[in-house]
Amino acid sequence: MGKGDIRTRRGKIRRGTYGKTRPKKKNLKKAAEAAAKPGKVEGQ
Repeated sequence: MGKGDIRTRRGKIRRGTYGKTRPKKKNLKKAAEAAAKPGKVEGQ
């Protein structure tokens, strides 16, 4: 397992593809911003 294996992170980096093993950063950034935003206060 390594650079030739498309199921590993290294293999995806080498091929330039994304997937479950190597998610795109822009999606993670949006999720982090949504979690950090002050939303409704629950329980009121």
